[in-house]
Amino acid sequence: MIRYLGQRVLQALAVLWAAFTISFVVLFLLPSDPVSLAVDSAGSGTPVDAAAVAELQARYGLDQPVWVQYWHSLVGAVQGDFGLSIATGQPVTTAILDAVPSTLGLAGSALVLAVVFGTALAYAATYTQTAWLKNLLFALPPLGVAVPTFWVGLLLLQLFSFRLRWFPAFGDAGVASLVLPAVTLALPTGAVIAQVLATSMTTTWKQPFVDVARAKGVSRLRVQTRHVLRLSSIPAFTIAGVLVGTLLAGSVVVETVFSRAGVGRLTQTSVLAQDIPVVQGIVVLTSLVFVLVNLAVDLLYPLIDPRIVREYKPAKASAEPEKAHV
Repeated sequence: MIRYLGQRVLQALAVLWAAFTISFVVLFLLPSDPVSLAVDSAGSGTPVDAAAVAELQARYGLDQPVWVQYWHSLVGAVQGDFGLSIATGQPVTTAILDAVPSTLGLAGSALVLAVVFGTALAYAATYTQTAWLKNLLFALPPLGVAVPTFWVGLLLLQLFSFRLRWFPAFGDAGVASLVLPAVTLALPTGAVIAQVLATSMTTTWKQPFVDVARAKGVSRLRVQTRHVLRLSSIPAFTIAGVLVGTLLAGSVVVETVFSRAGVGRLTQTSVLAQDIPVVQGIVVLTSLVFVLVNLAVDLLYPLIDPRIVREYKPAKASAEPEKAHV
């Protein structure tokens, strides 16, 4: 178990380093200078002193060689310090922490809804023996994946906000304003979970132990709940961990549609302004959440299937030497 955990932690650290490095390289290769872009976006119409621009570039370390910038950024990121925002001058950590609660509430609610919706749909699709109902339930996940997220959000706004007036259309004041964005973000994610889980459960139903259990008189409901669902959940756990990154990325669209303040909106404005420190801080934060969730999923695997840990145990040497054959 210790070896298994150690390998997963090392992999998590490697993912964080790779995410930081790739984001730094991509942002460095952008053609324009973020300081010059920020000055030009002010639109004052007054010629900007080149010396003032050079001073701002020196303040943010943009006049240093690329490897020096990378090293300083990496050391600061390890310490949790991403510097100051080029666009606002606010500490990056403060700006991100102010936006995190809203997005985490949205993504967390969407993940819970997606898991419940996906599991229920997959369970019903594999349990029913009515052909037309089974075909209908199996057709819903691909449809949910194919529908664009922004279209679902606009449809929910039109129906539940503008016509029925059950939920507020915009903002993030209270639980009621969280319902429609969470459902919008959860539908495609839940559809993927349902598709993976339903396929896995269908395969598990064909295993010999299921026939043995049924021959012993165990009910179909008990077999599916206690055996088939448990053994089929590993692929769904895996895809749920991977989809955490998708939820955080989808928050950009959802927070824009519903006018919610959060990491998604902060990402949008920072990318448009090429605010490198803020973008890097968001990338590291997103990667950290992704890594922690997947690490938690990896640690749950042995509880579901103990055979996973056995693969990491060294083979025990035989206690007695083999006897020579005569």
